[in-house]
Amino acid sequence: MSARQIPSSRPEPRAARRSGETFFRRFAGFWGREGLSASRLRRFGRGDGLVFLLLFALAFPALGVEPSEILPDPALEARAREIGRALRCVVCQNQAIDDSNAEVARDMRRAVRERLTAGDSNADVFAYMVARYGDYVLLKPPFKAGTWVLWLGAPLVLLVAGTALLLAARRRRNQPIAAPKPLDEEERRRLDALLKG
Repeated sequence: MSARQIPSSRPEPRAARRSGETFFRRFAGFWGREGLSASRLRRFGRGDGLVFLLLFALAFPALGVEPSEILPDPALEARAREIGRALRCVVCQNQAIDDSNAEVARDMRRAVRERLTAGDSNADVFAYMVARYGDYVLLKPPFKAGTWVLWLGAPLVLLVAGTALLLAARRRRNQPIAAPKPLDEEERRRLDALLKG
C-alpha cells in the first residue's frame, strides 16, 4: 500500500502491525505529501534519529541561562555555571538554577554572577546564598543538625513503614481464621430459591 492510498478496513498482518512502518504509513498525512518511506524509517532506526535526539537532549541544559546573563569573561562564566549547577531553585522541584526558567532562578543566577564579578570566591558565593535562602538552596546540603531530616528522612520513613508492615503481617499470620457462621433457616430458603429460580 503506498502512502497516498486510503487504508482498507481489513486488519493488517500481525508482523506488519508490530513494525512501526505500517503505523507511520497509515498516518502519512502528518509526515508530508510523500509520507514516511520505509528507507527513512530504517535510517532513523539505524542512528540518524539518534543524532537528532542527542542534539535535542543537549539543548535542554541551555534553556535556563539566557544569553544576556552570560559573563564576558569565560573563566568567571565557567565558575558561575559550576555554582549554578550546585544551587537548587527554591520554587522548582529539585532543579538547579542553571536549568530553571523561573524568575527566582534568574534572580539567583544574577546574584551569583554579581558576587563573582565583585571578586568573591566560590565558597563566599555559596555562603551568601545559604545566608539568604538557607541550606535548602544547596543541592547537596551539609550533614548537620539542621539538615538531618533532609538526609535521613526518607530512609527513616522507609524503615518505619517496613517495620509496620512486618508487624502487621506477623500479627495476621498468628491469628486463626474464623470459620464463617452457618446459614440460618431464612438464609437457606432464600439461597434455595435463588438456585432454583
